[in-house]
Amino acid sequence: MANFYPDIIDRFILPGYYSLIQFKTEITVIDTATPTYTSFNGHKRIASGSLPVNALAVKHALASGVPSPLLTFCDQTGQVVEIDIRGSDADTLARLPPEGCQLQGSSSALIDSEESGEPRGRGRPKLGVVPREVTLLPRHWDWLAAQRGGASVTLRKLVDEARRASVDRDRQRQTNERAYHYMSTMAGDMAGFEEASRALFANDAAKFHQLTEAWPTDVRDYLRYLACPLPLAEVPSPAP
Repeated sequence: MANFYPDIIDRFILPGYYSLIQFKTEITVIDTATPTYTSFNGHKRIASGSLPVNALAVKHALASGVPSPLLTFCDQTGQVVEIDIRGSDADTLARLPPEGCQLQGSSSALIDSEESGEPRGRGRPKLGVVPREVTLLPRHWDWLAAQRGGASVTLRKLVDEARRASVDRDRQRQTNERAYHYMSTMAGDMAGFEEASRALFANDAAKFHQLTEAWPTDVRDYLRYLACPLPLAEVPSPAP
C-alpha cells in the first residue's frame, strides 16, 4: 500500500483510501504559519479550515455514497493533498500530522547546531549556514575575494539584496502558480480555461474575472481567493 496511489476509479475498489498529493511552497500572501485546507465534492465546496475539519468532512461525504470525486486542496499551495480516511473518525484524526504542520514538508535549509544535537564549540556562534557547491568563473571568484568579508559574506549580502528587490515579483509569481495548480485540476475542461490561464499569468484581473464568471460558483470563488486572496473571514462559507 505504501507505493500505491489510487486514482478516482480506484477509490471504489479500495474504499476508505482517499488519495491526493501535496507539495509545500512558501506563499507570502496567504498565511503559511497555520496550514489551511479546502475540500470539494465535485464542484461544491464542503469544508474549509483546519485539516481535521476537512478530513472528517471528506470521510463523511464518502460514507454517504456521494457520486462526485472528493478532493482536498492546501490553501497555501493550491495543490491536492493526501488524506488517509480509513477506519473510524478517531483513526483518521490520529493519523493526521500535528496541528500547524502540513501533510508533507521539506526540510529547512537553515540548521541550528542546538536543534541538530551537535555540541556547540567555543568561538563565534553558528549562523545556521549550510555549505553548498557554487560554480563561478575565475573573474567572479577574483571579485568576491576582493570584497570585504570574503566570498561567503558577499554572496549572502547579494542574495539578501536580490530577495528584497524581487519580493513583490516573487509573491505574484507564487500566487499565480498556486491559483494555476488549483484551476488546472478543477477547471481544466471548463470553457475559457486556456484564456483564463493566460489572463492569470498576465495579471489581467478584469479579464480573468470575466472569463471565470460562468464557472461553478464554489470553484470560481475559491480560485479567485487563491489568485487574489481576501481575508479568510471574507471567504464565503460552504452552504450547510
